[in-house]
Amino acid sequence: MGFLFRASASNSGAARKLIRRAIQAACSSSAGVESTHTARKTKTGVESLLPLAFAASAGVVAFGFAPRASLCDSGDKNSEKWNGGGEMLLRASHRAVSKELFEELRAVCGDNMTVDYEERHFHGKPQHSFHKAVNVPDVVVYPRSHEDVVKIIALCNKYKAPIVPYGGATSIEGHTLAPHGGVCMNMSYMNKIKALHVEDMDVVVEPGIGWIELNEYLKPYGLFFPLDPGPGASIGGMCATRCSGSLAVRYGTMRDNVINIQAVLADGEVIKTGSRARKSAAGYDLARLLIGSEGTLGVITEVTLRLQKLPQYSVVSRVELLDEVQIKAINYASGKDLPEVPTLMFEFIGTEAYSREQTLIVQNIVGEHNGTDFIFVEDPEAKEELWRIRKEALWAALAMEPHAEAMITDVCVPLSRLAECISISKKELDASQLVCTVIAHAGDGNFHTVILFDPSKEDQREEAERLNHLMVHTALLMEGTCTGEHGVGTGKMKYLEEELGHGALKTMKRIKTALDPNDIMNPGKLIPPHVCL
Repeated sequence: MGFLFRASASNSGAARKLIRRAIQAACSSSAGVESTHTARKTKTGVESLLPLAFAASAGVVAFGFAPRASLCDSGDKNSEKWNGGGEMLLRASHRAVSKELFEELRAVCGDNMTVDYEERHFHGKPQHSFHKAVNVPDVVVYPRSHEDVVKIIALCNKYKAPIVPYGGATSIEGHTLAPHGGVCMNMSYMNKIKALHVEDMDVVVEPGIGWIELNEYLKPYGLFFPLDPGPGASIGGMCATRCSGSLAVRYGTMRDNVINIQAVLADGEVIKTGSRARKSAAGYDLARLLIGSEGTLGVITEVTLRLQKLPQYSVVSRVELLDEVQIKAINYASGKDLPEVPTLMFEFIGTEAYSREQTLIVQNIVGEHNGTDFIFVEDPEAKEELWRIRKEALWAALAMEPHAEAMITDVCVPLSRLAECISISKKELDASQLVCTVIAHAGDGNFHTVILFDPSKEDQREEAERLNHLMVHTALLMEGTCTGEHGVGTGKMKYLEEELGHGALKTMKRIKTALDPNDIMNPGKLIPPHVCL
C-alpha cells in the first residue's frame, strides 16, 4: 500500500474519520484476493509512494437480475444492444431535417455550420465510450454568441428537429450521441470569460471554456475554480452532467459551485436562474434543475461560478485510491517504476505546523491498520507530476490494451459502505479474465473501474457488462447510486427506475414535457424511453 502526502490539514474529528475510511477502502481493494501482480518495494524517482501490507477478508454477494415492469408503453422505440461489429448501438427512428431548416440555419450560421460527413460522423461517435448510435447528426452548427443559440433553437423547435449540445466531448455515457439525427450544436467557440469579480470571488463565463483554461486565467489573481474532472471538460458540459472530481470532498460538486445560469429553453425563450448573490430564497431553484439535466431541458449560454482563493491551508482536499492494476498501467504507459500495490494519494494543504500535526494523525491511523511507513512529496513539480499521473489514468489503462474498448463504471455509496463495496467488487474484478483497474475518490465514496474488453468477442462483452451490473447493483443495495459524477446519458438509463422509483421518473417526464413539448432537446437521454404520462 502506498501513500502520497503534500502539506497539512487542520486536525478534526471529520478529517480523522475520513482518513480512516479511505484507508479501510484501500485495504479492501486487495483484501482476500490472490493477486497475480507482484508488489515491489523499489525506490522511485519521485519519492511519493510507500508500500504497506494489509490483511482483511471479503464477502461474496449473489444477485438476480429480474426484468423490471415498464411504467407504460411509449411510442419511442429506442433500444441499446450489441451489433455484430462489437459496438453498443443506440437504435432510434431518424427524424429527417428538412431542406427549409438547412436553408434557415445557413442564414443564421453562415460558414459556422457543416454537413460534411466526416465532421458529422466525428461528432456522433464519442471518444473513449463504447456507446454508439446508428444515426449521426445531419448538420453540425458552431454558434458564436448567445443570440446565435436563441435563433438556432427557435428554428429547430419550429421544424421539430432534435438538438444535441456538444461541449468538450469527454463524457462517456453517450450524452452526445445523435440517435435521431438532427442538429449537433458545438459550443466550443463560445469560450469567453465575460467578467471577473475578484472581490466577490466569482466569474461569468461562456459554456465552451475549459476548466483548465479558466484556472490558468485565474491563477494570477490568487483564485481558482476547484472542480477538476477529466482534462478537456468544458464548463457547460460540467454543468450539464453535474460533474465533480477529486477535489469534491473539500469543495463540493458542480451544483455547489454555480451561482447563476443563463439558458435557452426549447422554444427559444431565455431564462436566468438567479443573481450574483451568494445565496437566495427567491423562487424555485432552477439552477439545480438545469445542472445535471444533460441538455434535455435547454442549452446553457452563460454560467456564473463561485471561486476559491488559492489555499493557504485547508482540511483534507482530496483522497484518491489507485489499485495495483492501475499502478501497473501507469508504469507501463509512463515508464515509471512505482510499486505495483494499491496506492492512496492524499493531499493536505497548509502551513508547516499543520502539516506535521496531520502527519502524526495519519501515521497513527496507518499504524492501526498494520502500515509500515510513508513519504512526503513537497516539491511543486513532483506534486504536479503525481496528480498528472492520476488524471491520465484512463489513457494509461488503454495503453495496456490498445485495441480494447473501455467500459467505465461510476458508482457511489455512503462513506461507511465504501470499503465493503470495493471489497466485493475487487473480488469479482480480480477473478475475471479481463483487465480491470480501480480508481476511487475515496474521500466521498465514489469509485470507478476501467474494464478493458475486446468488442469483437462476445464472451468479453458479456463479461464486461456482468461486472458493470454487479457493481451498480451492489451500490444500489448499499443505498448508493449508479452514477456519482459521469451522469446518465444513454448508458445508465436502465438503472434509474430501480434507484429512484417510478414516481421520480414520471416527475422528470412531466418537467421535460412542460419545457420541451416537441422533445427536441437531446432526445433519448436521461429519462428511460418507456416512461410516459
